[in-house]
Amino acid sequence: MNKKNLAIETHNLSKNYGKTDNSKGAVHQVDLAVPEGCIYGFLGPNGAGKSTTMKMLLGLIKPSSGDISILGTCLCSSGKTSSNEKNRLTILEKTGSLIEAPSYYGHLTGRENLEIICTLRNIPKKEVKEVLSIVRMENQQDKKAGHYSLGMKQRLGLAGALLGHPKLLLLDEPTNGLDPAGISEMRDLIRSLPQRYHMTVMVSSHLLSEIDQMADYAGIINKGELIYQDSLLHLHEYSKRQIKLRTDNNNRALCILNENKINCTPAKDYLMFSEISDEKTAFLISSLVREGIGILRVEEYQKSLEEIFLQLTGKQVSL
Repeated sequence: MNKKNLAIETHNLSKNYGKTDNSKGAVHQVDLAVPEGCIYGFLGPNGAGKSTTMKMLLGLIKPSSGDISILGTCLCSSGKTSSNEKNRLTILEKTGSLIEAPSYYGHLTGRENLEIICTLRNIPKKEVKEVLSIVRMENQQDKKAGHYSLGMKQRLGLAGALLGHPKLLLLDEPTNGLDPAGISEMRDLIRSLPQRYHMTVMVSSHLLSEIDQMADYAGIINKGELIYQDSLLHLHEYSKRQIKLRTDNNNRALCILNENKINCTPAKDYLMFSEISDEKTAFLISSLVREGIGILRVEEYQKSLEEIFLQLTGKQVSL
């Protein structure tokens, strides 16, 4: 991948807490490569180090070691924040974020909350109308934020992150706590951002199905270590189609298939075949029938993204 086209790049990024490297949230030598203009799904169980990593990218947590480059500008080198404060300010001006729970003044309206952000960041207040439209909050903008539902609070937080037309957007668990309808709306909204507004979005989640429907690339972190990073299409290649065959005598069927040099693997009540053609499937079934083996069930099986995730991180990991 061409480094010139990376919105985020880290090298050996690490954060240790206390005397042990195994602390919850610790990060160990993570090499991120987030392409420009994509949605990058940052997956991992709770406590794997997702939030810690994203906070380091924003300069909210100081790394123990490693390098960080954001939008082609160095933020951190060898764990030390760049001495050039102009670099940090340049990065922050081009970056929006929603980390953990959104912050707001409950006694003020949604619009007033966004206007305060504009004042603090020296952003024209005319942008408030635009971001309210993007997150579809025009009809709720004059309602006090303290009376918003959780979904509306998440939208308000996203609207604040979009002020200033950022080139990079970092979202930490943006669908957390939302009902199915809210998750669907937030997902559709995030998915529209790169194409409509030419931005790169990095979104963390432990909801695998949501990342699968939203992202182009994925990074999987487990116990602080990045164990996978590539396109989602490549991740799904871990899931090759298999044929599950159940007979009335699997042991005898296995012997017959082995005699015909057809490779299969016993799995509980089934015989499993790697991806094979329809013609070969028909051949092996007819071979068994000729030998008097009863065919009870034939199924096509493919691992889900969640099963792939569990395979990569270990089945003991709790989601």
